Amino acid sequence: MSVARTAATGRLRDLNERQREAVLTLSGPVLVLAGAGTGKTRVITYRTAELIRRGTQPDRILSVTFTNKAAREMQQRTAALLGRAPRGVARPLVTTFHSLCVRILRQDATHLGYPANFSIFDRSDQESAARAALREIRVSDKTLRPGDLVSRISRWKSAGIAPQRAIDFVENDLDMLAASAYRRYQQAIKSRGGVDFDDLLLLTHRLFEEFPDVLARHQRRFDHVQIDEYQDTNGTQFALAEALVRPHRSLCVVGDDDQSIYGWRGAEVRHILEFQNIFPGTRVIRLEQNYRSNPAVLEIANRLAANNPGRHAKRLEACRPPGSAVRFRGFEDEQAEAAAVVAEVAGLVAGGTTPGEVAILFRTNEQPRLFESELRRRRLPYIVIGGQSFFDRKEIRDLLAYLKVISRTDDEQSLLRIINTPPRGIGDAAVEKLTMQAVRSGRTVWDVITRAEGMVDPDGNLVVSGERPEMSVKAAAGVAELRSVIERFRDEFAALAQPLPDLFQKLVEEIRYEAEIERLNPEPEQQLTRKAALDQLRESIKIYSDRAETVSLAGFLEDCALAGRDEEDDSERERSGVVRLMTLHSAKGLEFPRVYLVGLEEGLLPHRRSLEDPDSPSLPEERRLAYVGVTRAMNDLTISWAESRMKWGKRQPTLVSRFVAEMRADDAEEDDADEGDQGGDDAGHGNADGRESGDADREADS
Repeated sequence: MSVARTAATGRLRDLNERQREAVLTLSGPVLVLAGAGTGKTRVITYRTAELIRRGTQPDRILSVTFTNKAAREMQQRTAALLGRAPRGVARPLVTTFHSLCVRILRQDATHLGYPANFSIFDRSDQESAARAALREIRVSDKTLRPGDLVSRISRWKSAGIAPQRAIDFVENDLDMLAASAYRRYQQAIKSRGGVDFDDLLLLTHRLFEEFPDVLARHQRRFDHVQIDEYQDTNGTQFALAEALVRPHRSLCVVGDDDQSIYGWRGAEVRHILEFQNIFPGTRVIRLEQNYRSNPAVLEIANRLAANNPGRHAKRLEACRPPGSAVRFRGFEDEQAEAAAVVAEVAGLVAGGTTPGEVAILFRTNEQPRLFESELRRRRLPYIVIGGQSFFDRKEIRDLLAYLKVISRTDDEQSLLRIINTPPRGIGDAAVEKLTMQAVRSGRTVWDVITRAEGMVDPDGNLVVSGERPEMSVKAAAGVAELRSVIERFRDEFAALAQPLPDLFQKLVEEIRYEAEIERLNPEPEQQLTRKAALDQLRESIKIYSDRAETVSLAGFLEDCALAGRDEEDDSERERSGVVRLMTLHSAKGLEFPRVYLVGLEEGLLPHRRSLEDPDSPSLPEERRLAYVGVTRAMNDLTISWAESRMKWGKRQPTLVSRFVAEMRADDAEEDDADEGDQGGDDAGHGNADGRESGDADREADS
């Protein structure tokens, strides 16, 4: 390890002055204000290496971020700096908040009355529990949809609000109904030995508050804590971090208040704005040298950000020579906007530009339709990021449900999903009878199934546990078939006589799931797409098996539950051969040589919801969202809007976004879009090729 330490120290010369200051500040609270493209991930990884070089044991360092992808990238960069460690030598822990909480709860959840092998409910499981809770209080799905109840509960949990306190935070009648259902929802998932994603944080916080000895044990685990993307922390995440560092206060947070765009899901920008007040004696270090964008892009980004009140003062400085000017373009309507943007992209691709160099960014999910039509018409490859999640596909949900039941037969939500999938003669009536008997007898549905055999009454119905009639012989045969499959594979997965991916493939063949895909999808193209999803799931099992220290089905399901919460499937985000159509939220953390930021109109960006209350914190967040879009661009940036748009079936005039005026220089002139001019306003000057200079090794992290 000494060679790696020496190499890491030698590479400190690769850092700029402010990065080096952050890396070498190794004690006390540290706030690193890292603007877009200034190398924040580099700071955390180099700082980790420096702590180890100074004598800190690697496993005494905890680095926390928000997505599995970001955690993997940080792990890889840290490993590259430290070199290959001998087998058995500890590594720094790099993880997400939720994965950290899983680790803690696996050790200590029993203190709170949860099993150590609790399952993590996905969105479908949550909505099922929500539907049951609403029925219990006699509220129909039309009055309050299960998905809306889950969203309300998630907001309360993100704010650290327990079921018994929710009534104090209601704002309308639907909130009142949700507060009434919250307690029943929580009871439902707990009774099934489960937690939802928000519970991972909330229960860990509760554990730390109610059991000081447990907190003290975890406090002793780490000497240094580092948090990436600190501006995105919610109230519970902040409380967890504060609790862990309370004895030593060695907390280094890296973030950018100008990129705080997740207030709608509980993130509180005040955590980074008030960090110095919360942790007296904080050392503040500003990273302002941007290695990503040309000076023209940064000029308008700085102008835009300066309009937000109460921000940390900072100004991005370009490390690249002048390049292409930023263009502002107005179009007659949204169709003209889409046609012109895609026509330009087609011309660029014909001239040698790779489609993957281009991103079209927008505020709402409704905007990409016209761009898709134009891209299809011109036969340009593209992908919409932010669409249906891989984990929401029917075939993936079905097969994960099988794996969940094999892992835990008391997972009734998953059991009821697969009980007749593929069809095995168990109709709705039989399922209802099994469920009712489970309720009457106080057992699980699986317990009832294991007793459903052997005795038939004179009418040909199966008798279960002395009660009659229960289900037909056909349904009973289906139940017996399902039971046989689950019990056999439960033993095989437990023994791991074959590799996990092979066992998965064997299960798919045993239940004839590919035949089910063919039955439900008559079109060959649909069949290929859905069967390809099975291959992707098998590949994800293989990736897990290759990475995991200890391989198990339960371990894969846990990994899968956490991975399914990332913004998008990584494979989609990383595809380089297609034009990316992305929401601004999806684009955060990414960069593209050429960016089209479209639909800059009042009501779209800023979104109309932010305009309803002029004192709402939503408007500054919308401005930060525009800032994120601008700073994704490396070489070329075009900002456009439509002068009229179809709304509610009628064409209506629009107002150009206030953010356009904030970004443009006073003497800027807008493109004559009707003439098809490819020129634009100069937000900067210089060479049009946008060639990058400077140290290529200084990556531009968001």
